Amino acid sequence: MNDIKLQLNKSSIKQNELWEKAGIELPNFDINKMSSLTSENPTWVHFGAGNIFRGFIAALQQTLLNNGNADTGIVAVEGYDYEIIDKIYTPYDNLSLLVIMKPDGSLDKKVIGSISESLSGDYLREKDWKRLQTIFTKPSLKMVSFTITEKGYSSKNISKEDVEDGLKHPSSVIAKAASLMHGRYRNGEFPIALVSMDNCSHNGEKLSNAINYIVEKWVKNGLVENDFLKYINNPKKVSFPWSMIDKITPRPSDSVKETLNKTGFESTDVVITKCNTYIAPFVNAEGPQYLVIEENFPNGRMPLEKAGVFFTDRQTVERVEKMKVCTCLNPLHTTLAIFGCLLGFNLIADEMKDPCLKKLVEKIGYDEGMPVVVDPKIFNPIDFIKEVIEVRLPNPYIPDTPQRIVSDTSQKIGIRFGETIKSYMERKDLDPKDLIYIPLAIAGWCRYLMAMDDNGKEMELSSDPLLETLKDYVSEIKLNNTEGVGNKLKPILSNEEIFGVNLYNVGLGEKVENYCNEMITGIGAVRLTLEKYVNCK
Repeated sequence: MNDIKLQLNKSSIKQNELWEKAGIELPNFDINKMSSLTSENPTWVHFGAGNIFRGFIAALQQTLLNNGNADTGIVAVEGYDYEIIDKIYTPYDNLSLLVIMKPDGSLDKKVIGSISESLSGDYLREKDWKRLQTIFTKPSLKMVSFTITEKGYSSKNISKEDVEDGLKHPSSVIAKAASLMHGRYRNGEFPIALVSMDNCSHNGEKLSNAINYIVEKWVKNGLVENDFLKYINNPKKVSFPWSMIDKITPRPSDSVKETLNKTGFESTDVVITKCNTYIAPFVNAEGPQYLVIEENFPNGRMPLEKAGVFFTDRQTVERVEKMKVCTCLNPLHTTLAIFGCLLGFNLIADEMKDPCLKKLVEKIGYDEGMPVVVDPKIFNPIDFIKEVIEVRLPNPYIPDTPQRIVSDTSQKIGIRFGETIKSYMERKDLDPKDLIYIPLAIAGWCRYLMAMDDNGKEMELSSDPLLETLKDYVSEIKLNNTEGVGNKLKPILSNEEIFGVNLYNVGLGEKVENYCNEMITGIGAVRLTLEKYVNCK
């Protein structure tokens, strides 16, 4: 029986020997001193206090602090799910335990102590909101970063109340950021970089558009000065660097929790918030990670390149993002998500043990994607995709599910497959009609929308903003009946808003229809269709 009892708090981590005995690395800087210096001269605020922040971004600053390349930490702000602050940050003194899940089953464990304070971004919590307002007026503040998901930048999330009264009583994260930026403008027009670190295309542009959308409304409604809008759009004062982020930080793993308990680490209670966030005092994550940021910081920045971050120009960021999202990772993830649901898998890693599915993603990545891959030059696409296929996706200790990844596919499929199709259209030496495996994945998605797995059993579909409309189109498609399937799929396959192209105009619509027909010929037809075209039986 393990007699070590470790609790995640500032007092406990002073017992260095016990933590070392448990194999847990501790911060090697003075956390209290860091917090004091940050309180006086904050340099970095981050909105979105979830797992990707704690398991990646906060760990970057810890590396700088450990190596003496920084003396301030990060102010963590949660603008949506305040239980994260109340139940995960405050009770544990803003500390977290980062657990890297290695493919061999071993765990690297370290306490992350780079967060100086945690705040709820809610004007109803007056103390926190006033503190945030003060922080934003500080000339020392260099960067405000965001991981609020792609939906967070949508104008649909900016309510009528935000438009009419968001300066004083903001509800969306974008309105909150704009309100706080107005305070910075009024107190000296200090320069700053607003950096989206969300996993979405052109994230800096999305953030800029969202901030501009609400500020323009406020100017029109007489809530703010027109000069505030000019400040937001003055690149010497306010920048919106683009970035590409890549690291899997899934929900807390039961197996990790059990292992930590056996080593004596007791702070492992998993919280499921009212907003359906799964979070714990520990963050389990994969080892590989990438963050590429456009070099555009009008007030200076932290030397994060010393922690492995790439700083480059916007064009290179876009190339890295396209390499990952259109070829080397996201199309493979989406393919596995679709067929994983149909074939009854609950873990991405288990799918990579299936010869058919492994070969399918290899074909989509190496055979169909690589001829048109965008090479960013700062790292090699072949090396990147090889790591994805051989190390990252097969990692059995990353509890990532196809059911999670398949969410919002209608919003992603145009980038993940449509961009490759368009690249084939643009090349004289390539013909989109020659594609086999990408249209097979698209057909799999159409078959998935029937909400029936390959055994003919009813299957719950993951959330998607177009789900009801798409289900309507396929509602009359039945197993063992291929009559009229093409007509039912046409509204989907011809939709340029979904795929970026009309698939019939590039010679792929009928091919997808035919694949889908084969997938509905009976029980087990999805598997048989894969075996036929991937040649993996």
